[in-house]
Amino acid sequence: MLDNINTHPLIRNTHVELRSKIRSFAEEEIKPVAAKLDEEARFSGELTRRLGEMGLLGISIPKEYGGQNLDTLSYIIAVEELARVDSSQAATVAAHNSLGIAPIYKHGTKEQKSYYLPKLTSGEAVWAFGLTEADAGSDVTRIKTRAVINNGRWNLNGSKLFITNSASECSAGMTVLAITGENNNKKEFSAVLVEKGSEGFYTEPILNKMVWRAVDTGKISFDNCNVPETNLLGERGQGVHIMLETIDSGRLSIAAIGLGLAQGAFEMALEYAKNRYQFEQPIGKFQAIAFKLAEMEIKLELARNTLYNACWKKDANLPFAKEAAVIKLYCSDIAKEIADEAVQIHGAYGLMKNNAIERFYRDQRILQIGEGTSEILKVLISRHLGL
Repeated sequence: MLDNINTHPLIRNTHVELRSKIRSFAEEEIKPVAAKLDEEARFSGELTRRLGEMGLLGISIPKEYGGQNLDTLSYIIAVEELARVDSSQAATVAAHNSLGIAPIYKHGTKEQKSYYLPKLTSGEAVWAFGLTEADAGSDVTRIKTRAVINNGRWNLNGSKLFITNSASECSAGMTVLAITGENNNKKEFSAVLVEKGSEGFYTEPILNKMVWRAVDTGKISFDNCNVPETNLLGERGQGVHIMLETIDSGRLSIAAIGLGLAQGAFEMALEYAKNRYQFEQPIGKFQAIAFKLAEMEIKLELARNTLYNACWKKDANLPFAKEAAVIKLYCSDIAKEIADEAVQIHGAYGLMKNNAIERFYRDQRILQIGEGTSEILKVLISRHLGL
């Protein structure tokens, strides 16, 4: 099974070595504690620091800023392998790399990059991207958070909701999308960097989640929050552009979580089907079960090929927005389908909390919502078709 993955035409020796390294780490250090962290709904700062030591919190950032300077496919393989064992740890890495530090590297000044990136690639801290609000998600124009210049400083007021990597002791701050002006009823949106500890910046962890229970998910409020004027990320008025560009790349990592989760669920179902006996033979020998597993393998093969091709396009500086939408939609769908069939193969045992497939079944559900709902992605894909 692993040999088939490693012989993919886009896979090089460096990718094979990276996959092996991360798979071992996930199996040896994450798997033993994943169920407990999920049960306690506890974000692990210790695991996050270990992920940093592994180089996973700055995979695509140049070495001058403490990163690994690896390609997009390496990053996606890393997220895929983490999600094969635990989607929560994969989500922490994905949100930090795609939404957190990538915009700073791409749009930050040299001073901003030199100040923020070294500590954010080392595992010392993670960074968040603040877009979603109580009344704003798919429709970004409905955000209400505002930032105005006052005596050479940005003054922010508003709130953000469901923000990954924003409320734990490991969070160093976030990039905030805010309204920075308005002219003839047309709003100006900009991105502002806000460090944890800034005056008027408050965070609150969100608990009692069904999914990604070991992820740091936060609710943020800004009450006359003050940061320097130099904390503007990119040009003023370019906030939506930065956000959309960031989310295009982020969709590849969400797809990777879906692919990795589906791979892990498939492997659990396959193992169970080989060892669960009914009517004097393994249940995998019955056509009804064998065909379920065959269909899972087909979906995994198609998903992996499409995702890896999208990564290649991104690194080749070719347009990949449509491909990112397609593969995020597809991987979230197959994660749902494969996790569901894996539970069916496990029967009643698949419904038990002490069975990892139960956690996988829950964790897949967010993939059809985060970073573009399935419905919104179909709208985007249809627009790429000229409709």
